[in-house]
Amino acid sequence: MKMINLRTLVSSLEKKIDDTEKKYDETNKISEERLKKAMDAESKIDDLNMAMLRLQEKISNMETDEKVQRQALLSTPVRSMSEHLSIPIVPKNLENGYHEAEEPKEPQSAPPALKDYGNGDPKLRKSSAEKQQENVDALIDCVAKNLGYCEGKPVAAFTIYKCLLHWKSFEAEKTSVFDRLIQLIGSAIENEEDNDNLAYWLSNTSSLLFLLQRSLKAAGAPGTVSRKKPPQPTSLFGRMAQGLRSASFANMHVEATDVVRQVEAKYPALLFKQQLTAYVEKIYGIIRDNIKKELSSLISLCIQAPRTMKASMLRISGRSSGQTQSNHWQKIIENLDILLKILQDNHVPPVLAQKIFTQIFSYINVQLFNSLLLRRECCSFSNGEYVKAGLAELELWCAKATSEYAASSWDEIRHIRQAVGFLVIFQKFRISYDEIVHDLCPILSVQQLYRICTQYWDDKYNTQSVSSDVLSNMRVLMTEDSNNAESSSFLLDDNSSIPFSVEDITNAIQEKDFSDVKPAEELLENPAFQFLQD
Repeated sequence: MKMINLRTLVSSLEKKIDDTEKKYDETNKISEERLKKAMDAESKIDDLNMAMLRLQEKISNMETDEKVQRQALLSTPVRSMSEHLSIPIVPKNLENGYHEAEEPKEPQSAPPALKDYGNGDPKLRKSSAEKQQENVDALIDCVAKNLGYCEGKPVAAFTIYKCLLHWKSFEAEKTSVFDRLIQLIGSAIENEEDNDNLAYWLSNTSSLLFLLQRSLKAAGAPGTVSRKKPPQPTSLFGRMAQGLRSASFANMHVEATDVVRQVEAKYPALLFKQQLTAYVEKIYGIIRDNIKKELSSLISLCIQAPRTMKASMLRISGRSSGQTQSNHWQKIIENLDILLKILQDNHVPPVLAQKIFTQIFSYINVQLFNSLLLRRECCSFSNGEYVKAGLAELELWCAKATSEYAASSWDEIRHIRQAVGFLVIFQKFRISYDEIVHDLCPILSVQQLYRICTQYWDDKYNTQSVSSDVLSNMRVLMTEDSNNAESSSFLLDDNSSIPFSVEDITNAIQEKDFSDVKPAEELLENPAFQFLQD
């Protein structure tokens, strides 16, 4: 009897222990989930704070631009940005911006350093003006040459920034140095066929724009003194994360302190930044369009397989297939390789290189896809194999270029990839409409799919296209969308807009990247430029 009671007691205790362990596991699991949620919440709060700071910075930049526009309206004469980019020749009688009395319409004037001599000896004032003019001339003559790079950054841009900062040109009410620099850039890129030279100036202008963006604040604009710090988190996890970020930021700040200094910029400096932004966009567009022109004739040859090609040759896969079929695709790859090397050698910020290649691949996609839809002879099985082999070459190139430069370029040719994938699939008559729109060609519109399906012909196996039921479903959907002008169009449009902002450039570059950059050696030998040694 006692043994039975003892067993019952042991069994009861074991059950209680099991129940306790289960409750402990459940409680522990709930605690871990709550901890994870708390940390996720802290992370989201930090992200929101950073997003708010970026928004405040954008608002500040918008207010800066508004201030520039207001001052431009008050200036006489008022000149548009297009007129600024035409860069008129600076008159020879200009001395640090000062004109003779008979030429009052030019707003340029001497750097701030001359203000100390405003009431002094005219000879002394002229001597100082002449010295400053000589310094500006020396800078212009120096940076007009290809100064190369130091630590992966353009020497010319860094040298220009250091000189402008030391001369207090950013804080000057009137100065001629900015017009001289804009004129220099305009003259340097007159040859729009030289991609290597254009890439050099794209690297310099974008780097200088970054430095200006970090330095210049409009006088009286919010955030001119310092950037607001994010609110301090109240929880333990938030304080720990904030501490780690603060330590990292402190290290970066110490490294970059001697490179960039914030100043309250006057109208000439803010206008110069706008003109520089326009030149970055202009040079970017010229390089991109140059490559488009080079690829245009090649793309037209890549959409249709040569008639003399034997069917057996199409069965070859991989790189050997592309080489056997035609060298047109290989020439496209060679053009991409040349451009990539030019951008890398000139240390163009990867964010700009990514945008260039993304738009080039988008252009390839548009040209190939539209040709496929407009030319029935291109919608064949064997032609699909030919184009597919060429697209495989582009995929290999993207992998070789890495995401640092290729970025999302491969995704930009989704339309032609999916269209070609449909052309080369077997037994199309067995495929349902849902399988086509959800699995095979999810990005293509009904109009595009209908166009491909009705134009398809099998010149290799003499197989049928999709079933009549599938085509009927497509016609019904197209009828429903007939009132929508956008959906009725089946062709793609090429996007030639500028796909980046100043913020994209500034967010992709760090101030500390310039901490070890050396200015131009030629100027270091000039006693008037000893400040560059600091």
